[in-house]
Amino acid sequence: MDAGLIFQMLLAVLGAIVLYTFIGFVPGTDETSVLMPVTLAVVLAGVEPIVVLTFFISAIITLNLMNAIPTALVGLPGGVMSTPMIEHALYLKERGMAATSIKKMATGSIIGTAIAIPVSLLLANILAPFSDSVKEYAPLLFVFGAIFLSLIGKNKLLALISIIPLGLLFQGLRYLYWGIGAVPQEKNVTVSFFLGITIGPLLVSLLGLLNKQSREALPRHDKNEIRLNKVDERQTLAHPLQTITKKEAGTSAVVSLLSNFLFFLSPVGLTILFGEAVANKEKDPVKKASMAITSMSALSHATYLSGVIIPLIALGIPLSPVAVGPANALFNAPPVFTLEHNIHHLLSKGEFVFAIVFAGVLASIITYFIAMRYARQMTAFVLKKIPHEAILGLFIGFILLLAYMDAGLINIFGVLLVGIVCGTLNKMGVNYGVQFMILYAAPWITTHLIFK
Repeated sequence: MDAGLIFQMLLAVLGAIVLYTFIGFVPGTDETSVLMPVTLAVVLAGVEPIVVLTFFISAIITLNLMNAIPTALVGLPGGVMSTPMIEHALYLKERGMAATSIKKMATGSIIGTAIAIPVSLLLANILAPFSDSVKEYAPLLFVFGAIFLSLIGKNKLLALISIIPLGLLFQGLRYLYWGIGAVPQEKNVTVSFFLGITIGPLLVSLLGLLNKQSREALPRHDKNEIRLNKVDERQTLAHPLQTITKKEAGTSAVVSLLSNFLFFLSPVGLTILFGEAVANKEKDPVKKASMAITSMSALSHATYLSGVIIPLIALGIPLSPVAVGPANALFNAPPVFTLEHNIHHLLSKGEFVFAIVFAGVLASIITYFIAMRYARQMTAFVLKKIPHEAILGLFIGFILLLAYMDAGLINIFGVLLVGIVCGTLNKMGVNYGVQFMILYAAPWITTHLIFK
């Protein structure tokens, strides 16, 4: 590996940290909708695969920690993964312990990363010999994946009912594009449909504003005043292990370790399941909130990292909610990556280990420093200067551009159709994971269940 490539990897780490530090502080952003389009753009730009992987690992470490900061300071979740922490973060904030929350979150993130990377690499190597057997049944596994995620979701029956109709929608659009010559027969439009699923809930909410009756029925609120607690500057750079108790450190390490073996389950579900389980063992309310904040921060990093590292190295196909969601561009981004030719096939085991450790160590150190030293200033800047709507508008425009590049003008309307249908289902209770699995399972469903 030459110095020029290592320099590119360094730039990728720093670029991801800068970009996702600002995005992470914006309340209400969804991890999939902000990670997937940017990673896809990096892949399509022709960046070296090892640099792409470095960028993504750095991005998820940065985003997961920075998303938690607004939760501690103003009680607004930065993203989906920080939502389980709200109740506990607000409890500590009301007692003037916002700075304590941030320190525990930052330390928890380092514990989760430090546990997840070596354990995930080990599990990936153990599973790798079975990859050919797994790949042989990959189309069927996506069908089982959709059924499995439906059964562990909150709206089981609705999710199950949606599988075949949604599969027909995806495959029907593909046949339409082939039939009118929008794309060649050998091209399988997937990525832009994936992006349509991602922006679906937002799209439905925006289109709902065009209905006058719905718009007038929306609740009106007074201007919301947000107060930022001051952080003790003298203690901002404390040693990570001085910010949490031994019990919090040990518990966070154990739950992070266990979550690696369940990489195929929902990261949010695992964070809530393990985080609440260990927090409920504490009787004192402050200790309970502190344990929850620390362990959930560790879990959010461990679940995300294992969810991408294990399928990417061992299988090369997206068989986890993280891999099929935010990390999808690492597996499937035609014409650069396909399910038969992606980062799994292009990098050696040594390159995988180097890229993941390189990005993990650098991103953890830098984001820890930023979170401990500048959390309050960054939150104030983002809340005052960067409108949430501007970020969302930027990503919607970006997705429509990628849709045009994927299959021309008709695909913009195809993506809007996918967005409206999937966004409506999402609001009814069919989560992203089920819809992403259906997208990959659609060819098998229409071939084996509809026509035969």
